[in-house]
Amino acid sequence: MGPRPVYRPDVDPGATRAFSRPDDVDGAFSPAARRSDSTPELSVRPPDPILAEAFGRPAGESDSIQRDPLADADGAVEDEPGDPWRDPEAGVRLGAPAIVKDQPKPLPPAEKLDIRQVLFGHRVAPRALAILAGVALLIGLVGGLVGRLTAEVAGDLTSKKVALQQSSADSDEPRGQVAKVADAALPAVVSIQAALGDNSSTGSGVVIDGAGYIVTNNHVISMAATDKAATLQVTFSDGTKVPGQIVGRDIKTDLAVLKVDVKKLTVAQLGKSADVQVGENVVAVGSPLGLSKTVTAGIVSALHRPVRLSGEGTDTDAVIDAVQTDAAINPGNSGGPLLDDDARVIGINSAIRSESGGSVGLGFAIPIDDVTRVAQALIRDGQMHHPEIGINSRSVVNNATSGAEVANVKAGSPAQVAGVVEGDVIVKVGDRQVTSADELVVAVQMQPIGATVPLQLVRDGRLVDLQVTPVSD
Repeated sequence: MGPRPVYRPDVDPGATRAFSRPDDVDGAFSPAARRSDSTPELSVRPPDPILAEAFGRPAGESDSIQRDPLADADGAVEDEPGDPWRDPEAGVRLGAPAIVKDQPKPLPPAEKLDIRQVLFGHRVAPRALAILAGVALLIGLVGGLVGRLTAEVAGDLTSKKVALQQSSADSDEPRGQVAKVADAALPAVVSIQAALGDNSSTGSGVVIDGAGYIVTNNHVISMAATDKAATLQVTFSDGTKVPGQIVGRDIKTDLAVLKVDVKKLTVAQLGKSADVQVGENVVAVGSPLGLSKTVTAGIVSALHRPVRLSGEGTDTDAVIDAVQTDAAINPGNSGGPLLDDDARVIGINSAIRSESGGSVGLGFAIPIDDVTRVAQALIRDGQMHHPEIGINSRSVVNNATSGAEVANVKAGSPAQVAGVVEGDVIVKVGDRQVTSADELVVAVQMQPIGATVPLQLVRDGRLVDLQVTPVSD
């Protein structure tokens, strides 16, 4: 873009006449500027006498006021003191103060006065002694008043006249439902200890018959069952201790039956698994951590939970169709009853699952129907027979299905006769759905021996229905 055009406003004729140059002037108004020659003449006037007298050199002085360093012929030239403000290379230093103050002279140490000099030596003014005595008296009065008030306040906090009153219940009957269940069940619950030398195990049990039969877990008494030198001791809620004898045990359900020679026993009432519902209140009774007659409460949190039972120091190898509960169960509760609100036994506590190994987790109990069936067989025959079909399996879960994949089939077994082959994935036995290898064990144990039951499996991506007849183990 080009420059803007210069705008020159019109000048008023009156302003032109007032402020323009006269007619005979072409340049500047200065007379020197109008001289014909270019170099102005300079003239130096003599100074004013008054100013010369005031500011001129004194009489007899040279033309310069600066002293010539070589003018003093009598002595050497003195070095001027260094000025740090003028010397750029001078270091920082602290000079002397502008005003020097006189330091106060230290006072001589005062003479120490003793009591005699203060009171009778006239070294202290009587007025000062009187003031000191008044201050001491005032301090004593204030201290006594504070002490008196403190004593009165302390007296208000404690009193020998107060007698605390307690009230008793109208009756001796248990007032809560858990208390009622505990009151009814505790006499039928026992503590069981198996000992072999320095080794011992502690569990619980419940009286199921007046003839002295007690049901418990196999892993509680397996030490005594495998070694004749071991002893079994049963302790009742009233403190009575008696020896126990093993009637029979079943490692596949982790149940055992003992017998004691005691009369007039309190027998627990047994319930039915069909009446158990998820969410109902339950009470666990036993001897967790060796603490007998312990009662904990919770609810039934799940049913038909396949749980494998095994452990060090026991020959138990079982899979139970467990009742799951959040009632606190710890080692020592094993073999004790799980009770409903009517104090009926609905399961035998057998296992816990917890990250810490304690009761901060879930407990599992053997359903009462399985307990009744196994205990009845052990009392009658001393042993328990289970159905089997002759396969080993492993759990499998994929996008197509989940179940128990057949790892191998025993020759001549019911499974081989039915046409089961390795690689088949069993998904149903009878009416029970199978989602894992442990659930297959539970489903087979639910079937009657010698009865033909339907078996459903997945083979090469398609469902296959077979018929299998379990036999006794």
